[in-house]
Amino acid sequence: MASPQLRCSRFATTSRAYPRPSVVTIDDPFITETNDTKKYKLYQKRKRLSSMSSHLSPWPTYTSGQTILHNRKPCSDDHRKQAGSWQQQPPGTTKPRYLEQLENYLRKELLLLDLCTDSAQELRLQPYREIFEFFIEDFKTYKPLLSSIKNAYEVMLAHQKEKIRALEPLKAKLVTVSDDCNKRILAMRAEEKTEISMLKKEKMNLLKLIDKKNEEKISLQSEVTKLRKNLAEEYLRYLSERDARKILIADLNELRYQREDMSLAQSPGIWGEDPVKLTVALKMTRQDLTRTQMELNTMKANFGDVVPRRDFEMQEKTNKGLQEQLDSLRDDYKEVRKEHEILLQLHMSTLKERDQFYSELQEIQRTSTPRPDWTKCEDVVAGGPGRWQILAEGKNSDQLVDVLLEEIGEGLLREKDFFSGLGYEESVPPFLRFDGVVENKKPTKKDVVKLLRDAWKERLAEEQKEKFPDFFFNFLERRFGPAEAMAWAYTIFENMKLFRSNEIMSQFYAILMGERSESVYIKQKETTTELLKEMTSVDSQNEGLLTMEQLRTVLKSTFPFKKEEKIQELMEAGGWHPNSSNADLLNYHSLFIEDEEGQSVPFVQKLWEQYLDEKDKYLQELKQLLGLELRDEVTLPKVREALMTIDPKLDKQTLNSYLSQAFQLPVTKLPEAGEPKEEGIVTLLQTALQQLQVADIRRVGPREQEPAS
Repeated sequence: MASPQLRCSRFATTSRAYPRPSVVTIDDPFITETNDTKKYKLYQKRKRLSSMSSHLSPWPTYTSGQTILHNRKPCSDDHRKQAGSWQQQPPGTTKPRYLEQLENYLRKELLLLDLCTDSAQELRLQPYREIFEFFIEDFKTYKPLLSSIKNAYEVMLAHQKEKIRALEPLKAKLVTVSDDCNKRILAMRAEEKTEISMLKKEKMNLLKLIDKKNEEKISLQSEVTKLRKNLAEEYLRYLSERDARKILIADLNELRYQREDMSLAQSPGIWGEDPVKLTVALKMTRQDLTRTQMELNTMKANFGDVVPRRDFEMQEKTNKGLQEQLDSLRDDYKEVRKEHEILLQLHMSTLKERDQFYSELQEIQRTSTPRPDWTKCEDVVAGGPGRWQILAEGKNSDQLVDVLLEEIGEGLLREKDFFSGLGYEESVPPFLRFDGVVENKKPTKKDVVKLLRDAWKERLAEEQKEKFPDFFFNFLERRFGPAEAMAWAYTIFENMKLFRSNEIMSQFYAILMGERSESVYIKQKETTTELLKEMTSVDSQNEGLLTMEQLRTVLKSTFPFKKEEKIQELMEAGGWHPNSSNADLLNYHSLFIEDEEGQSVPFVQKLWEQYLDEKDKYLQELKQLLGLELRDEVTLPKVREALMTIDPKLDKQTLNSYLSQAFQLPVTKLPEAGEPKEEGIVTLLQTALQQLQVADIRRVGPREQEPAS
C-alpha cells in the first residue's frame, strides 16, 4: 500500500492532468435560484479560485491531523479564536496554496452569512457544498465516488426534511388532543372531588352519631355499675343491721330467762314442788332449747343471705327498668348499625353507578352524533346569513328543523303548478271537496297572511251563523269568484299546512280542521284589546309610555289569578330586566305590534303560551280529581261536580257550556242537576278532555283553600 505522501502527490498530479470545467452544476434542494443563475455564480467563484491557484501540492504528513475548519458558527467566540489561530501557524509548516485559497473562500462565505439566527441555519451548508463541488470537479478520478456520497447525503437530508414537515401537523394535533384530555380529566376530577367531599361529610356525620350513641352506652353502663355498687352497700348494711338485731334479741332473751329464774327462786311456792319433777322439767326445757337452737342455726344457714321482700321487689323493679333501658339501647345500636351498613351498601352501589355512568358517558361521547352546525344553512336559505339569523333567533334545534323544512317546502310549493283534488269523501274538509286538477296561485307568504287577516275581520263583523269552513269557502268565492275559489282554497290550505310556525296560519289551520274553537282566537284578541285599553287608561298624559311599576299594576288587575312569577315572565317578555329600575319607561304600544308575516312580539307570544299552560293545568287538575284512567267512562254529574270543585266561581251558563262541549250535546238538551236522566249521559274521559281542549277553557275564580291539617 502506498504511503499518504505518495497518494497525495498522485492525487495532485491527477488533478493537474485534467482541465478545469467551465460550468459547475449544484444539486441543492434548499436554493431557490434558477439553474442558469446558480451555474453562472458557481462558475465565477471557481474562476477566481482557479486564477489564484495553478497547481495542487501535497499536505505535510505531520500536519494531517489538523482540522481545516471546525463546525462552529462564524459569529461565535470560538470561531474568532480559531480564525486567529489560523494566522498563527507554526513557522515550519506551509499549507498548499489551493487549500489555503479554499479555506479563505470558505471563511469569507461563512462570515457573509448571518448564522446567528435559526432561520438561516440551512444556508450554512451552501459554502460547504460549493467546496465539495470544487473537490469533485478537480479530482476527476474520485468524482463518481464523491458525487455518489454527496447525492446520498442530499437525498437523506431531503427525506429528513419531508419527514419533519409531515410530523408538524401531528405534533399540533397531539398538543390539541392532550389539552382537551387534560381539561376533561380536570373536570372529572372536580366532579369526583365534590362527590367525595359530600360522602366524607356524610361519613363524618354518621361517625359522630355512632360516637354519641357509644357515649350514651358508656354512661348507661357506668350508671348500672354505680347502682350495683350502691345495691351491694345497701345489702351489707342490711346484713350488719340484721346481725345486730339478732344479737340484741339473744341478749333480751337471756335477760328474760334470768329474770324468770330469779322470780322462780324468790317465789315461795316453788320450794314446795317435787325436785324430780323440776329436774325432768329442766331436762325437757334444755332439750327444747337445744332443738330451738338447732332450728335457729338451720334458719340462719338457710336464710342468712335473704333480704326483705320489700327491698327485693324495689331492687328488682330498678333492675328491670335498667334492663329495659339497656335493651332499648341495644336495639338503637342495632338499628344504627343496620343503617350504617345500608349506607355503606348505598355508598358502594353509588360508586358502582358512578363508574357505570362514567363508562356510559364515555361511550356516549364516543358514539354520540355531534350537534348540527346550523350556520351551514346561511348559504342555502334565500336571503343569505342575515335572513337566517332572523329566522333562527331564539329557537332550539327542533324549531330550527321546522324552519328549515318550511324553507325547503316553500321552494317545492312554488315549483308545483297544479294540485290534485282530494275528492268528495267524508274525511275531506268541505272547502276542499273537488275532483280534478286545480291551479297553484303561488302567492307570497305576506299575501296569504293579509288574506287571512281580511277573513278574520269579515268573520268578526258578521253574526257567525254558518260554520267556519263554510264561511271560509264563501269568503273566497266573494273575493275571487266561484271559478277561482277552489284553486285559492287549495293554495291557502297548502300554505297553512306548510307554515305551521306562523301564528295566524297555524291558528287558522287549527280552527279549519276542528282542532281548536274559534272562540279561543276571539277571546285572545279580546284579552289583548282589553289589556291595551287598561294601559291607555293608566297613561294619563297620553304619551304612549308606562313605567314598569304601572305595567305590573295593569297586569295584576287584568289577570288577577296569575302568580307573581307569571307576571314577572310577562314583564321580562315586554322588555323589563331584573337589574333595571321600576321607573324605566316602556312604549306599551310596541307590545302589540305584528309584522307583515303575522308574527307578534314576544309579549303577545308569552300571553298565548301562558294561556295554553293554564288550560293544560286546569284539565290535568280535573283529571286528577276524577281519579279515572283515560279509557274509563265518566258521567255528566261527576264532571259537573269536579268542575265546581276545582273552580267554585263557575256560573251556570259557563258550566253548561263546558259540559256541552265535553259531552257534545246542545246546551238546551243538558239535564238540570239532580235529574235522573243525568246518569245516563256517559262518555270516555279521554274524549271529554279532548273536546274541552278544543274549546276556550279558563279559570273563572280562585279555588277554595283546603283546611290545614
